[in-house]
Amino acid sequence: MSKEYDAIIIGAGSVGCPLAYFLAKEGFKTLVLDKRPASGQGENKAAIGGVRATHSDPAKIKICQTSLDIFSKWEDKYGVDIGWKKGGYCFPVFREQEEKVLKSILPIQKSHDLNIDWVDNDRVQEVVPGINSQGLVGGTFSPDDGMVSPLLATEAFTNAAKDLRVEFQYNQMVKDITVSSSNSVESAKTQTDAFHAPIIVNTAGANAREIGNMTGLELPITPDSHEAGISAAVKPFLGPLVVDLRPGPEGKTSNFYFGQLSGGQFIFCYTPSKLFIGENRESTSEFIPIISRRLVDLIPKLKNLLIRRVWRGCYPMTPDGVPIVGKAPGIEGLYLGVGMCGQGFMMGPGTGKNLANIIAKGKPLIEPDVFDLLSPERDFYAEKVETLK
Repeated sequence: MSKEYDAIIIGAGSVGCPLAYFLAKEGFKTLVLDKRPASGQGENKAAIGGVRATHSDPAKIKICQTSLDIFSKWEDKYGVDIGWKKGGYCFPVFREQEEKVLKSILPIQKSHDLNIDWVDNDRVQEVVPGINSQGLVGGTFSPDDGMVSPLLATEAFTNAAKDLRVEFQYNQMVKDITVSSSNSVESAKTQTDAFHAPIIVNTAGANAREIGNMTGLELPITPDSHEAGISAAVKPFLGPLVVDLRPGPEGKTSNFYFGQLSGGQFIFCYTPSKLFIGENRESTSEFIPIISRRLVDLIPKLKNLLIRRVWRGCYPMTPDGVPIVGKAPGIEGLYLGVGMCGQGFMMGPGTGKNLANIIAKGKPLIEPDVFDLLSPERDFYAEKVETLK
């Protein structure tokens, strides 16, 4: 078997698998390397599957619009169910500060053709049946957003890529990337082999910084760990994924979010006020009591919901909360799709498709000036106004 390829992707996850598929469609002989035994076994399988384009950053909006287009049409196009549920996203609002933030970014969102509006409290109660309406003043609702199964989607991208003769090699930990004297990538070396290609793409998730260091590239990515869980199935009644931006009364959480899968299970997560820096994925004793209290406070009829399982996964964070996507500075043939800040699953297909277009044709699919907001060469510490993450 030849070890010469047109492109090597490091990481078979939320970005790497769609990228492999789209590169193969462009005619690239592609290899995907992953240190785990199968695709999607890193942070991908820890995602809860929400997919929205209702961000405040134009690049995220455009990338996720591409992702939504891919996810929503996948079954019709390929006959493969990936668990797509078009239920939308709802951000209920109870306080003036959240109302101010959400209304301030509506013009940005609408300027990029997002189907989103501020709705009154009656409409919020309609799309979120049983919500505690005490103090509810309204919220935003974006009906075109939805949910997808991360496991089914990654399997679908992997199989579609394999159908186009992409080679996946698992249990292959990349130990080194060789760079020529002219600063061009040459090969990726694992514990068993060296694989050669003029193009190498770092999509290594929580390990992206370590992979970057192999080429002398310092990537400002720090993983922190977030916990999630899933319930037993109950009769479906909730359409959108719901995001409550308020801090939790116990002082240990900021926002929390949840949705009901098409099978009836509730899936949920919260953002801890004090972040768990690092890659520790052990479950905590505080998660169930805190998330249960917040769920029941918001939708009281969930008080008898049975929790089946909890887990933790990593958010590979950048200083400004924006992913790093594009050509690496100073190294020919090295590309980046990293620092997804906990939104790698929803951004994965859009990121992969744009990266494939850059590699094959020299430009992204979205507007170049918007895509440049993701540039590896940007100022990561520039002052930013308060926006919705």
